[in-house]
Amino acid sequence: MNTQSKPRILFSRVEVEAAVRRLAADITRDYQDKHPLVIGILKGSFIFMADLIRFLDFPLEVDFIRLSSYGGGKQNSGKVKVEQGLRSQVKGRDILVIEDIVDTGITTAFLIGYLQQKDPTSLKLCSLMDKPSRRKIPVNVDYSGFIVPNKFVVGYGLDYDEKYRNLPDVYIVEGD
Repeated sequence: MNTQSKPRILFSRVEVEAAVRRLAADITRDYQDKHPLVIGILKGSFIFMADLIRFLDFPLEVDFIRLSSYGGGKQNSGKVKVEQGLRSQVKGRDILVIEDIVDTGITTAFLIGYLQQKDPTSLKLCSLMDKPSRRKIPVNVDYSGFIVPNKFVVGYGLDYDEKYRNLPDVYIVEGD
């Protein structure tokens, strides 16, 4: 990684897998008698979501939505747009949104509002990481893997300028 200081591991792949298994057990308990639509937010959630749904022990459907708010940097622009919409029906469905990280809450709050307008039966949020210290808009995270410090993180699907998504661990990136 091209940073001024050496990136350091925040969560190892072993810790990430343990969190994914814990979240899957909680979600399986809550959705056992349901058939939810699981919506992944692209691109960051795809690795987490793929691992998570392998541990879910109930019928489900999968869809993706692609939102944009960061551009090419580390700061949320504050403006969210839908770059790729859903193909599945939301009305009258149990919806489980899968997010890689909830940071300022701007993107997540936008999506929750967008989905609520489509009249789901229920709507819950699962995020591998939650960074409440940066929250600008309140967001309720129903299933959270880790609380993270106010640092920029990459790996396990999270990127910096489209790089580092493939790292199996989660790293803190400082410098730049």
